[in-house]
Amino acid sequence: MEMLKRLESELLYWVQAHRTPVLDGIMTFITSLGNGGFIWVLLTVGLLARKKTRKAGVMMAAALALNAVLVNLLLKNIFARVRPFEALSGFSVIVRRPADWSFPSGHSSSSIAAAFVALRRLPRKVGVPAMVLAGLICVSRVYVGAHYPTDVIGGVVVGLLCGWLAEKIVEKLPVKVKQKLRME
Repeated sequence: MEMLKRLESELLYWVQAHRTPVLDGIMTFITSLGNGGFIWVLLTVGLLARKKTRKAGVMMAAALALNAVLVNLLLKNIFARVRPFEALSGFSVIVRRPADWSFPSGHSSSSIAAAFVALRRLPRKVGVPAMVLAGLICVSRVYVGAHYPTDVIGGVVVGLLCGWLAEKIVEKLPVKVKQKLRME
């Protein structure tokens, strides 16, 4: 465990030493797309608005809701891991300092949860870019100094689980519920 902590710290210091103004701007923008799940909520609303994509929208909404409860109400409070900018001497964050716990990354988990559903339930021209964006948001969280790499990895695992569970839950909904949601 100590070796992992040391490796993470070294990686974070290396990233900090290699930041550039251009990358700072790009990564700050990319990370902001995940603030509050903004881009994923926007996509979900768009999917819910069309009958053709409503089922995927319901799945994405369920994935984001499951993720919010699991990450923000349970896991962050159970693990209570301090952020790297609080724990590492001389380490800086280039975005507004998040006030909650570090593990798992909420940006990463919500992005992966939504993108997982998009990749599996929407045409490739939507699903693949969604997953690429989710991956970039994950990387941006380490770059901007908000998370340790293992926070992001944990977020990815939780996001995959939430996306998968959301699919299973929506598939099992009674026909009457699906009809009320106008999914079928």
